Amino acid sequence: MFDLVIFDCDGVLIDSEIISARMLISELSRLGVHVDLDYVSRHFLGRSYPTVMAQIRREFGLDLPPAFEDQYRERLLDAFERDLRVMPGVTEVLDALSVPFCVATSSSPRRAAISLTLTGLHDRVGDRLFTASQVQHGKPAPDLFLFAAASLGVDPARTLVIEDSRPGLRAGLAAGMQVWHFTGGSHFAGRHPASDDQDDARPQRRFDTFADFFETTPALRRAK
Repeated sequence: MFDLVIFDCDGVLIDSEIISARMLISELSRLGVHVDLDYVSRHFLGRSYPTVMAQIRREFGLDLPPAFEDQYRERLLDAFERDLRVMPGVTEVLDALSVPFCVATSSSPRRAAISLTLTGLHDRVGDRLFTASQVQHGKPAPDLFLFAAASLGVDPARTLVIEDSRPGLRAGLAAGMQVWHFTGGSHFAGRHPASDDQDDARPQRRFDTFADFFETTPALRRAK
């Protein structure tokens, strides 16, 4: 059924979104912008930094100072070194896949590379890492997923996307790919992501543990 699996990074391969959200809430509060976890999940999850900046400008009338991004990223990476973990079951799934995989993320190349290194995934991913910096439009536009598939010579219709965010779901569906919604990250604790679905963000499958990854599509598992 599939010739390629594209994984999002934050909130899918690594349990990073809750760390990022809490750090962003803290850093924004220093500037008098007070938001909560639900707000961050709704407006910022899965989106690039320029999109976050535009949302803050639009809703709060604040242009983030030039140094904000660098300060936020450095403090976030410090937090990653202390607290970042690979999502349970991910390494087993990656090692058992019968088809190639890659990573397509809204994170900066530096942050993505550091995150994968800290969680022991860097060597598994290798040069199959694609970031929003490589395309004109980030998620929810399909550009990044289409670019990743084209770079690996795979038909979008035979590509599976694993995403946790609504922008990511929309991007995968707009690219003409099958999309599975992973809801096992810490940022989903106590939330019901199904209630967030809209017509352009309805995945073909939802799962909350990588232990169940091969359950509906056993052909994705490499024969032992």
